[in-house]
Amino acid sequence: MNSSIAVQVLPLNVDTQKTVAIVDAVIAYIQTTGVSYQVSAFETTLEGDYDQLMTVVKQIPLVAAKAGATADMIYLKINYQAQGEVLTIAEKTDKYQD
Repeated sequence: MNSSIAVQVLPLNVDTQKTVAIVDAVIAYIQTTGVSYQVSAFETTLEGDYDQLMTVVKQIPLVAAKAGATADMIYLKINYQAQGEVLTIAEKTDKYQD
């Protein structure tokens, strides 16, 4: 695993309930991709092969639009390791779980 990507989708010009529905649609899409992911309060973190993750990321604005977003901001944080592997979600967060 050479990459992890954190993605935050912020639909613009919609009410709170519509925002939640759009974000839910994006998360539902991510669930169908087979990539490892973890949802948190502000973003969803994906981990896996860089090219596979970028294919997933490329679809996110289209999924949001299909769910009703007429405009949105999508923020990404990309951790890429050319040689070796990146830390997994579990390695980063398990010590903080109850």
